[in-house]
Amino acid sequence: MQRWRDMADIPADWGRSVVTIGSYDGVHRGHQLIIGRAVERARELGIPAVVVTFDPHPKEVTRPGSHPPLLAPHPRRAELMAGLGVDAVLVLPFTKEFSRLAPAEFVVKVLVEKLHARSVVEGPTFRFGHRAAGTVETLAELGETYGFEMLVIDLYERGAAGRGEAFSSSLARRLIDEGDVAAAAEVLGRPHRVEGTVVHGARRGRELGIPTANVDPVPYSAVPADGVYAGWLIAAGERMPAAISVGTNPHFHGKRRTVEGHALDRTDLDLYDQWAAIEFGSFVRGQETFSSLDGLLERIADDLRVVRERTREG
Repeated sequence: MQRWRDMADIPADWGRSVVTIGSYDGVHRGHQLIIGRAVERARELGIPAVVVTFDPHPKEVTRPGSHPPLLAPHPRRAELMAGLGVDAVLVLPFTKEFSRLAPAEFVVKVLVEKLHARSVVEGPTFRFGHRAAGTVETLAELGETYGFEMLVIDLYERGAAGRGEAFSSSLARRLIDEGDVAAAAEVLGRPHRVEGTVVHGARRGRELGIPTANVDPVPYSAVPADGVYAGWLIAAGERMPAAISVGTNPHFHGKRRTVEGHALDRTDLDLYDQWAAIEFGSFVRGQETFSSLDGLLERIADDLRVVRERTREG
């Protein structure tokens, strides 16, 4: 899959393509429906499928300080899109100048002159251009002028089961914030992942014989509610069942919020300064304080038994 960081990276001889545009944070099941239809249409026409997305998130430019919690960094999104059959991803630098493009200007500069769109695929609520003035109806009208078709995928017909709403990034973020990572996985189509560099912590886990990888999350990452979770630690080329702790470690009067993963039955890992990811499978319990160290160790032993059982098939 080709990855372009600017329109200048698009090959000069690029031909017609099927395009879908959006932030696509999380590449959740709603996004998968849209991208999947774009790929399907591209195969029908015998041309490439292209995803256009933005960096930073448009909200951070139009309303500084309002960047939503991040469901997946751009390299992870590209990996997920490649798995869906996308041929190229264009990550457009979203600047104030870019945000001021009128809908028709955006279409001409990006879809017509650079990507030579033959077909554009979007969800029903897609908005674009200055002050989000453009809609799917706008795209359909411009398509008649510039020679591309507009396909709209109704996400509400295949939305989040039992919730009466479409799959969306905002729904996934809300569930993650509440600690309901199992429900969030239903929206995402996979466990929610937090990734970053493994950094040095207080080393209390190692002293207790339960070493943890303290992952410093990518900025703006959507970190679940404080508590203990069952999930997986992905590091050094392995995906290992893990007990995960999110919070300030109140038993030891901690102040800094951390995300730590203990790989079950592994005390041999040296992951400092390496890139790692933590995947959240299910919530085990909230943060607690204990009257003694023995009480804490007994609770941790119980946690590990629960985590082992829940990740047995994962």
